[in-house]
Formats: sequence, structure tokens, C-alpha cells
Amino acid sequence: MIKQAIILTSEAAYPIAQTIARELPGSQLFAHSGVEGAVRIASIQECVRELFDRCESLIFIGAMGICVRSIAPHIRDKHTDPAVVNIDSTGQYAVSVLAGHTGGANDLTKRVALILGAEAVITTQSDNTHLWALDTIGNRYGWATTSNRSDLNRPLALFVNRRPTALLLDIDDEGTRYLERTVPAHVKIYHRYEDIDPTDYELLIAVTPYLYPHTEIPVLYYHPKVLHLGVGCRKMCNPEGVSDYIANVLKENNLSVHSIKDLSSIELKKEEPLLQALQISFGHIPVNIYATGELQEIKAVNPSEKVKEVTTLSGVAEPAAIRSAGGGALLLEKQKGKLSEGNDFTFAVAIDRNALRRGHIEIVGAGPGDPDLVSVKGRYFLEAADLILYAGSLVPAELTHCAKQGAVVRSSASMNLEEQFALMKEFYDRGKLVVRLHTGDPCIYGAIQEQMAFFDAHDLSYHITPGISSFQAAAAALRSQFTIPEEVQTIILTRGEGRTPVPEKEKLSLLARSQSTLCIFLSASVIDSVQQELLEHYPPETPVAACYKLTWKDEKIYRGELRELAKIVKENHLTLTTLIVVGKAIDNRRGLSRLYAQEFTHLFRK
Repeated sequence: MIKQAIILTSEAAYPIAQTIARELPGSQLFAHSGVEGAVRIASIQECVRELFDRCESLIFIGAMGICVRSIAPHIRDKHTDPAVVNIDSTGQYAVSVLAGHTGGANDLTKRVALILGAEAVITTQSDNTHLWALDTIGNRYGWATTSNRSDLNRPLALFVNRRPTALLLDIDDEGTRYLERTVPAHVKIYHRYEDIDPTDYELLIAVTPYLYPHTEIPVLYYHPKVLHLGVGCRKMCNPEGVSDYIANVLKENNLSVHSIKDLSSIELKKEEPLLQALQISFGHIPVNIYATGELQEIKAVNPSEKVKEVTTLSGVAEPAAIRSAGGGALLLEKQKGKLSEGNDFTFAVAIDRNALRRGHIEIVGAGPGDPDLVSVKGRYFLEAADLILYAGSLVPAELTHCAKQGAVVRSSASMNLEEQFALMKEFYDRGKLVVRLHTGDPCIYGAIQEQMAFFDAHDLSYHITPGISSFQAAAAALRSQFTIPEEVQTIILTRGEGRTPVPEKEKLSLLARSQSTLCIFLSASVIDSVQQELLEHYPPETPVAACYKLTWKDEKIYRGELRELAKIVKENHLTLTTLIVVGKAIDNRRGLSRLYAQEFTHLFRK
């Protein structure tokens, strides 16, 4: 299948077509004349007839009238039609013509416009008003889209016309966090259905595994894959009708079958026809098969003596569902079914533990100091946090200035670990978002090990968002690549031995043997011994840099040779926030990467 068919109406458009084809892999050119690299066609109308159902997108270069007349006889449905974009013959305008959202024409138009330096012309209302594209956002986050209205256009129209809208987010994932960050003024967020008064709104958008059948106003559902179906059955259970039975029970319990993520059972049942039939019926979902030992510690809420006799487990359906859900809660306890004699089966449903709305702790790497060098994801967490606990002696307070109104921002500089834990857990237990903000990247001398041990011991939800390390900021500030083709291929991150002992096998004198690029943290106070150990293997004239408060407003960088390193540090009164870089890669401009050699040019082409 051709990805992009680029149709030229004249030879004058050939340079534009070539440029687009080079930038968009999977493109094929079509033209009347025999221009190089193009398929020769008898007529544009015949070409479009052949290509309309065979390619993802059609890109016309020429008059809009030719484009419209050519595609008109073939347009059927926005969900199946290819994306169509038209570019004028001068390359000044790229126009989204057909299948803007669902077919991807709007995104393709923007991409083509960037390639040509053209103006993207998009007429879709939600794009031009900077509203969510409700007809495609489900695909973006893997949510199934349904509605309590047969005509999906009605709720879409209410939204783009900015009618009062309630947004129900009763699970937590990347998509719901995006919606919370970008919520329009006419939308109010709720986390519980019970808190919504439908008479206040004309539309409800719900990202949920649940169904709310008694809602009178139009509802646009997005069902995330967060439900885990555990199944047990008699040997060779007849699968006929079982998937419909399970779907009906879920519906009766206001659970959406569209939210089923996977199917789980015990190893003893892995060849059962029922599992294979359910997998297919529920959209070829993954099947998880667990050994007895993997389910042994998970106690069934509704145990079975018969199951215990056969498997030694208290149950199959409930433990399997809970295991797949990462320890998530059961939304549907064990259900027994029997559609014909001797064909007993059981099933249970658990919700993914990570999807639950509860307290959460995000450990965020602050970067080296410049507030603009925190990651985009880290910034999102800082803006959403209810509590920001930052390492005040190492992290500039400016990084916390993006906190939302009402957030609590505290420095941990004067707190011991117990005080830090108590504060974080207080907010966590109230279902709040806590950001623990560490300098640089938390994995490098970040002191997060003790905190994670506490989180694990109390079964708290936490995650790490990495940050830019100061050694990367040093490379940028020094305008240096810390590796040299065929000479230096290793970067070592380490520290000198001070109050914190260094393992014997990691002594600087041993690491120095490789003459790699050494980035030495937290060692300004022991600079004499650092210099002495390095000189055992590095030549005295080896370039060094002492980098103080990298990317901060008072950043200072001192260059020199290894023989003068201690003098540089002492004379300039450099302290804790100093990174020392050692190696001939500093300021090096010699050596050519083999990636630029002729035999590697294919790596840059798709």
C-alpha cells in the first residue's frame, strides 16, 4: 500500500513534489509527463480512481478545482476516506481538503507546510479554536469512543460551540492528565459522577471504564483499557455464548466491555477453547497465563474448595484478575456461569492499580538549575502538584514558581528524612499529587534510594521523571563532545573520596587508567587528593574544567590543565556545586565520526 500518492498537475510542480517525497517516506509521484521518479498516468481522474482506496493520503500539487473534481465521485465516509491535501503550484499554501481529523489530513497539512515553509490552511473548527479534537483523541490514547446518542455529531457540535460541558475523569492516565492541563473555559472537571448535576450542563464527556445509563444529556464516552478479566472453567468448557454472557453481566454492573485490556487464567487452562474464544470475541486482547506460584499469595475473595483441591489455590478468576491488574481492586467479584450441563465457568474483573485516582508521588529531575531545562513532563507535574518538596540547597526556588494556586511548596533543606516522609504521606493519604524535586537527574547522587524504600514499605504509588544531568550541561557549556571517534568512547561519572567512602575498585587512580572523560561530582573539598590520583595516569597537560553552578545565573567555568586543577578550585573558592571535567575531549575538534562516511549514509534515510 502506498502511504502518500503525490499527484502533479504540471511539470512546474516537480521540484515541490521532489522535496515532499524526500521528507515523507513511502511517497510515490504520479504525473502526466515522464518526469524522473514519477509513475506516468493517462489522466488524473483515472489515477485517483485507482489510488483512492489504495493509499493513506493523496497530495495534489496544482489547482484546487482539479483536486475537488477528481476526488468527488469517490468520497464515502470520513472514517474510511484517505487524507487529501492540496498544495498550490507555487508552494505557498497547503490546504486540508478531506478527512481532516479521522484521516489525518490536518496533521499532514501541517507537516507539508513545515517542509515547504508554506501556510497551512485548516478549516476544522476545533483546530482553529484550539479545542480538543474529540473525534480522534480516543485513538491518540487508546480509548474506545462511544456515546449514548446514535449521532456522534451532536455531542461534537455541542462541544465546539462551547456549550456548558462536564468532564468526568474517574481514572488517571496520560490522556486524562493532558485533558486536565488543557481544559477549555466552558468545561468543568469532576472526578466522581455523583458530584455532577446534569441540569447544569448540556454535554458530559466521560473518560471511564464505567457506564452511566441514566444520564439524560448527551454523553461522549472514552473507555480506557484498564479492566482485567480473570477466567476459570471446567475442562473443555463449551465457549458458545460465554462472551455474550460476560458482556451482559458487565453491562448490568455498569462496566464497559470496551475497557477490557486482557484476559488471565492459570497455566492448567492455557489450552482451553474458552480462553481462545474469549480472546477473539473481546478484540484479540492479550492472554496472561500464570503459574500456580504466581497466584499463590493472592487470596480469592470468594474461595473455592474444589479449586483448592485441583490447583492448591483459593481461586482462579479473582487472583488472576488481581495479578494482571498489578494488585488493583476487584470491581466485579467472582461470577459463576453455566450455559449448558458440565460447562461451568467463573470470571472476575479488576481495575488496573495504576489507573486508580489516588495519591501519587512523582520524583522529578530538576535539571542542572536553569528553570527552562526541566523536562516538559517534569514541568507538567510541577504545575499540577498539590505539594512540591524541593531540595532547597541544590535546586533554585525559581523552578517552583510555576506551582498552581493553592499548592504547598516546601524546601527539604532543613528537614530530616522522617519529616520529609511525614509531609509527603500526609498529602498522599489525602489523594494528592506530590512532586519530590531533585537536582539534575535523580539517578545520579540523587539520594532517592531511601525514599523509594519508604514508598515501597508503605505501598505508595510513585514514578520517576528523569532530568538533564549537570555533566550534560557541562558538555554544552564547554562546547565539547565528551567522546572522540576512535580515541575516547567512555564517559565516567564518579566522585572523589571524602566523608562518603569510595569502593576500592572504584578509586579515581584506577578509573584514570582508561583516560576516559571523567566527570567528577561533589569533590571540590578533596581536590588535592583528586588531582594526585588523576596524575597517576593522565598527563599533566590534560585539559580540565571546573564548572560551578552550571546553568545558574552565577555560573562560572574555569579551564586549565590537570597540573593546575587544585589551584583553580582553591583560588576561586569553588564549593559543593562544582563539577570537575577531565579529559582530552574538552575543546577537541579533531576526529570525524564514521557516521558521515559514505557507507553509513543509508542510516539517515528511511
